[in-house]
Amino acid sequence: MEAKKVKKDLLYHMEKVVELLKDSQLSKEFFNKAATHIRYVSKKLDMTREQSVLMSLFIDKSDDNCIFISELADYMKCRTVRIIRYMPDIDELERRELVRCSRSDRRPSYRVPVEVINAFKNDENYIPRNIHNLSCSALFVELQDIFQERKDCELTYENTVEKVKYLLDCNKHLVFTSRAIGYGLDDDDLCLLMLFCHLFVNNTDDRIRFYDIEFLYKDTHRFLGLKCGLQCEEHLLQDEKLIEFTGEDGFKDRDTFKMTSEAKSFLFPELKIPSMDNDKKRGGMICHEDIAPKQLFYDQAITSQINELGGLLDEQHYREVCTRLKENGFRSGFTCLFYGAPGTGKTETVLQLARQTGRDIMQVNVAEIKSMWVGESEKNIKGLFDLYRQKVKEMPIVPILLFNEADAIIGKRQEGAERAVDKMENSIQNIILQEMETQEGILIATTNLAQNMDKAFERRFLYKIRFTKPTLEARAAIWKSMIPSLSEETAHTLANKYNFSGGQIENIARHYAIDNILHGAKTGELAPLTEHCDNERLEKDGSKRRIGFV
Repeated sequence: MEAKKVKKDLLYHMEKVVELLKDSQLSKEFFNKAATHIRYVSKKLDMTREQSVLMSLFIDKSDDNCIFISELADYMKCRTVRIIRYMPDIDELERRELVRCSRSDRRPSYRVPVEVINAFKNDENYIPRNIHNLSCSALFVELQDIFQERKDCELTYENTVEKVKYLLDCNKHLVFTSRAIGYGLDDDDLCLLMLFCHLFVNNTDDRIRFYDIEFLYKDTHRFLGLKCGLQCEEHLLQDEKLIEFTGEDGFKDRDTFKMTSEAKSFLFPELKIPSMDNDKKRGGMICHEDIAPKQLFYDQAITSQINELGGLLDEQHYREVCTRLKENGFRSGFTCLFYGAPGTGKTETVLQLARQTGRDIMQVNVAEIKSMWVGESEKNIKGLFDLYRQKVKEMPIVPILLFNEADAIIGKRQEGAERAVDKMENSIQNIILQEMETQEGILIATTNLAQNMDKAFERRFLYKIRFTKPTLEARAAIWKSMIPSLSEETAHTLANKYNFSGGQIENIARHYAIDNILHGAKTGELAPLTEHCDNERLEKDGSKRRIGFV
């Protein structure tokens, strides 16, 4: 049987180069043996023979996103200093975007982009995408890639400035580009302006902090100089009315910035910047008028605290208190923590307070915030607080920001976090802590695990209400409210026998109602209710409760 003929394409010749390169010490003998294969790669990719050899070795190690020069030397059994002599060739491969270099920790490492691998797989030379004559939206995609490469340490500061300037030079036809260049900024300030534009357009960020821009400046002295100039309001971007401090009621937050309205209108006529129309102000919120009224039962201490908080959130009292706090130099935001066992009415209390005081609820879905992509979660949480601030400004009655079941984001921070996910968790918590310091509006968090809460969060909650399981009398009242057909005697019997929370009693009442629908009314009989109660709680022997209808 005739053997299958091997296709002698680019990858075939690269493979042969790598095979002969093993332990070769880059000797003359190696270059003689591999001459045919090197010529093919050199002609195909328009490279010198040295660049062809190095590119072949990079491709062979392309499954590694962190290739060190010392590893190349080990493969060839030569000293690292020998490879360093070829650094101008490696720099040329980087300039052509065939390899990417990360210079974090002062030890360069390399990777081969997947688009390069795909081109070689198709027996083609890799040609970087054309960045001339882009649309404004496409230009911002390129800006995002540039700043991400800088954040990943794959571009030096100088390379970043150069790439940004080249991108703008290739797209002078755009109104955005011509107007940005028209300010006459030097290269450094122009690059910083593009970073602010990128954060606003791509991330919808109107609250830009120093840590959002620090990655651009790995030189600490350069960054500290910039920070001082911005905080003292002496930077050229501020003089040109391009950026300004955030803040409300005349108070400036000198650690956060946003692009000015004038700059947005002037620079972005080609982009459709999303805005919150008046008819969409309540979009995605729980409207107070849609919340069904529900009677809740607490012990005397909790009742007193809830009544006090409800009175405070009454609109007239709320405005008066906010005004007085500001007059006395305090921030006017209210932060509340509802904590206690599951089923004790924490979330329902928030809903009923909202209904009674006419406040809509902006409920946070923690799972949606925690994106799988590292870095996206931080953007999500910042965007969430920016959106809430906007709603506070626009809506006639301040809404409630509800972090329901907040255990996952207010727990103890990880010390010495090494894993990316732990660093992300800490970063999210730090952002929330900073936001709570400047909170305007009403934030309520609920948690079942207050004992795990970070101390920094504990002191930032103005009101802390502990929800305990209902007393005997409260449990009897809950039984009667859930199943009005129960006699007082039956309600007290159940309350005395089962130390259930309100949530558990409601769950039993629903099972009981379904049972009556399926099998006919039993008008408050104790036996079927007892059976449902026994199914609700865990058995004493530790076995799991039964699932489904009885």
